[in-house]
Amino acid sequence: MPKRSSKKKNIRDVNVIASHVVEQATGESKPKPEDANKNPAAVALGRLGGLKGGKARANKLTPEERKEIARKAARARWGEIN
Repeated sequence: MPKRSSKKKNIRDVNVIASHVVEQATGESKPKPEDANKNPAAVALGRLGGLKGGKARANKLTPEERKEIARKAARARWGEIN
């Protein structure tokens, strides 16, 4: 089997790398900006819905719907499959 080429991992701009090196060397870090425009309660509620959304959808699907979704995914990945 041919060896797969490795994917490039986290290639960043030289300036970003230099900035991280300076932060580590000096022990200082830039403060992360917090998004002051978001309501924390709304963020929590949205996260809750996102966490249970996939499982709820999967439980609601019929076997025929699951089969069609799987067939569509296989076509997208491998091409036309009967």
